[in-house]
Amino acid sequence: MGGQNQIRFGAHEHRSSRGPAKIYLPSGMKLLPQLIKESGYFTFNLGKDDYNFIWDHEATYSLQQKRRSPVPWDQLKASQPFFGQIQTAGGKFPTQNFPADRKVDPASVTVPPDYPQNQLYREVVAQHYDAIRADDEFIGSVLDGLKQAGLADNTIVVYFGDHGANNLVRHKQMPTEGGLHVPFIIAGPDPWVPAPSVRDDLVNLLDLSTTTLEWAGVTVPDWYEGQFLFDEVPVPHEYVAAAKDRLDHTIDRVRTIRTHRYRYTRNYKTDRIFLQPQYRDSKDYVKNLRELYATGKLSPKLTEIYFGERPAEELYDVIKDPNQLNNLVGDPKHAKELNRHRELLDDWLAKGDMGAGEEPHEELAFQADGQKWGRGVNPEYEVVRTDSDGDGLSDPWEKNNGRDPQDGKLLFTFDCGGWQTEGWQGDQELGNIAGRLGFLNFVIADGRGSLQRSGLNLDPRLNQGTFVLSASATDKVVARVSLSLKGHDQPVQIPQLEIAAGKDCSEVSAPMPKLSVADGVIESLAVEFESSPGTTVTIDAMEVR
Repeated sequence: MGGQNQIRFGAHEHRSSRGPAKIYLPSGMKLLPQLIKESGYFTFNLGKDDYNFIWDHEATYSLQQKRRSPVPWDQLKASQPFFGQIQTAGGKFPTQNFPADRKVDPASVTVPPDYPQNQLYREVVAQHYDAIRADDEFIGSVLDGLKQAGLADNTIVVYFGDHGANNLVRHKQMPTEGGLHVPFIIAGPDPWVPAPSVRDDLVNLLDLSTTTLEWAGVTVPDWYEGQFLFDEVPVPHEYVAAAKDRLDHTIDRVRTIRTHRYRYTRNYKTDRIFLQPQYRDSKDYVKNLRELYATGKLSPKLTEIYFGERPAEELYDVIKDPNQLNNLVGDPKHAKELNRHRELLDDWLAKGDMGAGEEPHEELAFQADGQKWGRGVNPEYEVVRTDSDGDGLSDPWEKNNGRDPQDGKLLFTFDCGGWQTEGWQGDQELGNIAGRLGFLNFVIADGRGSLQRSGLNLDPRLNQGTFVLSASATDKVVARVSLSLKGHDQPVQIPQLEIAAGKDCSEVSAPMPKLSVADGVIESLAVEFESSPGTTVTIDAMEVR
């Protein structure tokens, strides 16, 4: 609608401007329908207008209708020329009342390889095909309406999707091939639409914005990023870029580009898994994924995709691997392509990325709790929340994760996919310390490394007893735990722990020091590890019992 990517003008956060914080368009910027309306067209929108910013309804549309049907054909016929949008249901089309004899048989479908190969997912894929058929019927009714109104011969019709399958969690809301490679069909009279053909060059939907203005004879503003699809000498895109930030209450930051053969993706927030808590958590297909993981029945590849350590970079040969199963970042054969795609993405981001910073506290407070789409569990929300018991985890976060927000005890289990590290940070040499869901994981490259947890305000009287570390390592590891107390320069040591070499996590423990209120509150915790160089350490939990 704005003619440029959302990260350029601050419209990148989903469902923004619903609360007290508002986002306004830059000075002089107008939405596409407003530009067309000002040139003499009747403009309309039938269905939702789910924009993330404040906009001038009256200046933008001559007619707004919250429902996609009925289409007011008589009014449109009397209001030519017109430009309009009809928001179809697409993959969201409800199919519970779709005739049983027309429904797709789940046994006949192929489930993409990046999903569980079970009956539930066969039903999910079959339902998606039913939704497509139902939407196709609605589109057919619109085309019939054009004909009956006598408008078919002088109207350009464009059909496109905004994301992949509604109930496939690696499609909708995700910057993947499944989420971004959408249908795009244009039909219309000469000379505006050339003879029927299929093009295989890369197309950005921003190209449609530019093309629409060209069709309408409206001067294309200088901020537009798309190109005219039917230029006399079309120049194919070298790449098409996309961005993902907060969606509903789920905070993320991902940037990706697609060239002819490859998709390169950069994940900025690697302290959370791919399938972090989101608005579809109550759906059976999400519950199934989580249950399979929890019971150890999810395949290693799907475990890696949905619950594994979030890679900082991804590179896929999407011609050979359209489902993005094999990340080529570590493959020396693709080092040249990796560097080329890094540079392409850097060039695109250099034009402006307003998603580089975090949202205002006012917006975070609005999105954190009380919204129908869910409760936030990302660390960004902690700055607007209260931590009553001083354990470094806010009261709402603990409630959302089944913890006691008033117990005042050290407890870290690393099982929240939206904030896996639970505030722990490692030495720079350790890299990303978030492993697969439920664990911290890191390599002690030079034989020494440490983790720190600051931001505590713990009463030492509530943390008497035993410090318990559940961990595993590829070689014997010595762990030294220390507490920093308010008003004290020197930390208090806990007797050293020894983690035996082994595959499975086991518990090691040591007595907590006997401290009183007079000794000061516990402000931070540190764990120093010593082992042979290259030892991998996995931590399941840390707590005081």
